[in-house]
Amino acid sequence: MSWFKRTKKGIQTPTEHKKDVPKGLWYKSPTGKIIDTEELEKNFYVSPEDGYHVRIGSKEYFEILFDDKFKELNAKLTSKDPLNFTDTKKYTDRLKQAKEKTKLNDAVRTAVGKSMGEDIVIACMDFSFIGGSMGSVVGEKIARAAGYALNKKLPFIIISKSGGARMMEAALSLMQLAKTSAKLAQLADAKIPYISLCTDPTTGGTTASFAMLGDINISEPGALVAFAGPRVVRDTTGKELPEGFQTAEFLQEHGFLDFITHRKDLKYNINRYIDLILNRPLRERQTA
Repeated sequence: MSWFKRTKKGIQTPTEHKKDVPKGLWYKSPTGKIIDTEELEKNFYVSPEDGYHVRIGSKEYFEILFDDKFKELNAKLTSKDPLNFTDTKKYTDRLKQAKEKTKLNDAVRTAVGKSMGEDIVIACMDFSFIGGSMGSVVGEKIARAAGYALNKKLPFIIISKSGGARMMEAALSLMQLAKTSAKLAQLADAKIPYISLCTDPTTGGTTASFAMLGDINISEPGALVAFAGPRVVRDTTGKELPEGFQTAEFLQEHGFLDFITHRKDLKYNINRYIDLILNRPLRERQTA
């Protein structure tokens, strides 16, 4: 299995860039705006002055989208190391470290619960777990969640936040693109709504599969949505890229996304789209 081993140190993402939810008393947005973290949480983790959407994980998205309680699906699934992969450290050690740091079993959580009074199934990725990379467990949990939605005839939502395929699982990771796409095709045949929410960042194999297969594809403001990064595209094409290239706003303008929604309106807009797809009366916006 020496093909799957590396002897040279690879590119490492700085730890501070991997954090989802800010810690401490204050948070500073990329434009320099300062906000108290408690106020940030009350504002759906969006900086009120500049509208910057802070990266959040499955815990926060479940709190935003589900009414109250939810049931997690296939929570105990964990990745193995079928290729005995070793880079700067063993894959098994990297998995152990990620689990201890994030308290997650892998880069996606799936759950079922009520949203605005109706049952829905949600699969939400966590970037804090090895960059939200898509390995066998991610593909399996999404496929099983889609199967659950198919059997129960419930709307399905995937919240993507990923650096792409998980290199430590090589071809096994790439197989998840086909597996998840095939399952979503079954939902389409059964006329069960599937909404894809692209958050920052949605890249690589995730974009090449389930993130762009929604009946409606939506995003949060300013999110990076791409297959290859800007540097790779620039080097490949030999051309300068347009301003704002690969942002959600650029993609919507060019027809790759249907809608961009502020996080405070996310729950209402997702349920409104579900009602539209199912051709049923639109639910009223809930107020506190």
